[in-house]
Amino acid sequence: MIPLRVSQVATVLGAELWPGSGLPADLGVTITDVTTDSRSVGPGSLFVALAGERVDGHTFVAQVLAAGAVAVLVAHPVDGVPGTQLVVADPLEALGRLARHVVDRLRPGGLRVVGITGSQGKTSTKDLLGAVLAAAGPTVAPAGNLNNELGVPLTVLRVVGSTSASEGNPSGGVGGRPPSGQGTEHLVVEMGARGIGHIAYLCGIAPPDVAVVLNVGHAHVGEFGGREAIAQAKGELVEAVGEDGVAVLNADDPRVWAMRSRTRARVLPFAVDRAPDGPDAVWAEGLVGDERGRYVFTLHVRRAGVEAQAPVALRGTGRHQVANAVAAAAAAVALGLDVDPVAGALSAAEPASRWRMEVHDRADGVRVVNDSYNANPASMAAAVETLAELGRGRGRTWAVVGDMLELGAEAPALHAELAVRLREAGIDEIVALGEFAPLLVADAPGRARVAESVSQAAAWVRAGVAPGDVVLVKASRGLALNLVADEILRTPDPGSDA
Repeated sequence: MIPLRVSQVATVLGAELWPGSGLPADLGVTITDVTTDSRSVGPGSLFVALAGERVDGHTFVAQVLAAGAVAVLVAHPVDGVPGTQLVVADPLEALGRLARHVVDRLRPGGLRVVGITGSQGKTSTKDLLGAVLAAAGPTVAPAGNLNNELGVPLTVLRVVGSTSASEGNPSGGVGGRPPSGQGTEHLVVEMGARGIGHIAYLCGIAPPDVAVVLNVGHAHVGEFGGREAIAQAKGELVEAVGEDGVAVLNADDPRVWAMRSRTRARVLPFAVDRAPDGPDAVWAEGLVGDERGRYVFTLHVRRAGVEAQAPVALRGTGRHQVANAVAAAAAAVALGLDVDPVAGALSAAEPASRWRMEVHDRADGVRVVNDSYNANPASMAAAVETLAELGRGRGRTWAVVGDMLELGAEAPALHAELAVRLREAGIDEIVALGEFAPLLVADAPGRARVAESVSQAAAWVRAGVAPGDVVLVKASRGLALNLVADEILRTPDPGSDA
């Protein structure tokens, strides 16, 4: 992050100073790191004390100050603890205001912000875009899926300034730490929402120069109350872009494409298997997948009516990754990059986030696709399509699937639709877990069973798989099906068939 004196942070946040030993001298100390995790505190840290459902960060104030934190940001002072305490009404909200201060400070030096939202594919698109932009200049992108009111400011605070902008801040290599003297040029921010106003709030922390909207699906539909409400919330991102910015919109999704009327920015459409209308567009054509489900295609870019193209060979699995890659390409084009370096960086990008279409081959030839990080109807459909594709010409296909959470009243119907999709895809073996497991195995061809536990599901698969079989493991994160994938991948017992 850019170094900030304790006194500067106190002024920016309007914090009340709670005196401790040596407080006047402490105000001139430099903060070089911000964290909410007491375990990661070290010299130079500002510790933000958040009160959660199970743990209250205020209970760690004495510990983190003893560990070298230069100050703590708290909602109420902790008595009897030496050290500098900055007291604010809401430490989480204050963290967001501090992040906004950093963005505003670095923007005149050339920092550009890309915001990404959508019902599915945000993290994969963010990872791809981060790789593309890192090849062009110093870039910060979220680790994992830090896409809420805590994750966004923590991501923002990883940016660094040039030597002049950051008062001599020493710096390093890649991944948000540019070479000496060079500041962060690109900040990629993933923005999630569980209700109206959430993305607007996040845009107040990191106002986007480029807004990317991937799709409007059923993810969290139970909390929103319907897809139109989801579209309303996702569109808050394009509303936040100024007239000198760019809104990158999925022309294949009618609800996303309708958002072009909600922005003052220039609109750049992207699509798969067709060229969108207009003088500017980005699209993919000529898709061909290999035996591991990795796709090659031709990336097309049209600027002011002039077209250019370049080949792309993705390293991630699944046809749905093409749309993510094209969205990332469009965002990069919106920032001024040319098609050749964009295509090259996409082709070099390795999957960066865990449990998202991870393909593992056991020594005996069993292939396991671990896509257990999360699930919604659209991502389930993409995963089942990929499973069927990977199974062609191999052994049997297995789907270890569980509940898609947060679908509200639509949950039974959407799980029944998934069952139909599994049948139509011809999946040979289905092992289902969770509340809606009976719906997932209803009228299924071949063998379909409801497992009572993660361990039972893993045991059934381990006992039944044979060389050449392909196993998909997917459900919402709350079902912890990553443990099933880990168990299936464990070395088969000597003398066993699994």
